[in-house]
Amino acid sequence: MEVELARRVLAGEAQAFEPFVEHFRAKIFQYSWLMCGQREDAEEVAQDTMLKTFESFRQLKDPARVRPWIYRIAKNACLTKRRKSIFAPTAAQEISLDELMPAQGQRDGRTTIEIADWSQLPDDQVLQGEMKRELEAAIRSVPEMYRSVILLRDLEELSTEETAHILDVSEDVVKTRLHRARLAVRKHLDERLRGVKEVASR
Repeated sequence: MEVELARRVLAGEAQAFEPFVEHFRAKIFQYSWLMCGQREDAEEVAQDTMLKTFESFRQLKDPARVRPWIYRIAKNACLTKRRKSIFAPTAAQEISLDELMPAQGQRDGRTTIEIADWSQLPDDQVLQGEMKRELEAAIRSVPEMYRSVILLRDLEELSTEETAHILDVSEDVVKTRLHRARLAVRKHLDERLRGVKEVASR
């Protein structure tokens, strides 16, 4: 769909502009909100991205690559916004693998690994919006250098190659950061879910 829309926009079909914007604007807003952390900033980034997209559409050489092309524009718009924002992040930080280890406990004098059993949660809880909010909170809790990778790879389903191009890093860096980002998100959710089960069992 998006590739066909890109072809039509490149061909100058006026009726293709509105569905193109509708298709991408919500996606760019979601990405920008989770990256920027503020809805107001995300609104501006989404608007700036779409404006820049149409200003430079002729630079898109291959309609099949329209998605990574737009996300590269969004990434740059988000970085520009963050530099000017009072919510600008601190310097990028690496995540130690030690920080991502599951919680440990003691049982029968032995150290055990405590991982929440997600399958035991009620189905309706998993399906509720609360779980979606927890996932978004978990993603926002990850340092920006990892957050950008997990958003592009897992939420937007871009390839490792496309993500590397958008972020100006190597594919190996993308793989490493994605692995740590997934562990960090999993750890955050695991701690939250264990807390939910403890409260429910009281």
